[in-house]
Amino acid sequence: MIAMFFWAFVVGGIICVIGQLLFDVAKLTPGHTLSLLVCIGAVLDGFGLYEPLVDFAGAGATIPITSFGNSLVHGALQEAEAHGIVGVLTGMFEVTSSGISAAIIFGFIGALIFRPKG
Repeated sequence: MIAMFFWAFVVGGIICVIGQLLFDVAKLTPGHTLSLLVCIGAVLDGFGLYEPLVDFAGAGATIPITSFGNSLVHGALQEAEAHGIVGVLTGMFEVTSSGISAAIIFGFIGALIFRPKG
């Protein structure tokens, strides 16, 4: 059990270090870094490499933003097999809709509670 927590921490930390290096060394903006990490997760899932990482690291691979790209491609490929080209679009939205909805709802609630400036 301790090994599972250790590897989740290490893998999640490595993903976060990569993101931080993109900020500091490559001088990318937050939007560019976010998009690049999502695309990396999507490409890794397209080649079938992200699921073994999830099996190995658990939450260390499913919590960072790279897992969103994984979810997009995974849903699209899964539905494309069942429904063809239409399944590509519906699969992406079917798998990620709950996460996107939660982000919008909790972001709105947070904005109401904390009164952001800007």
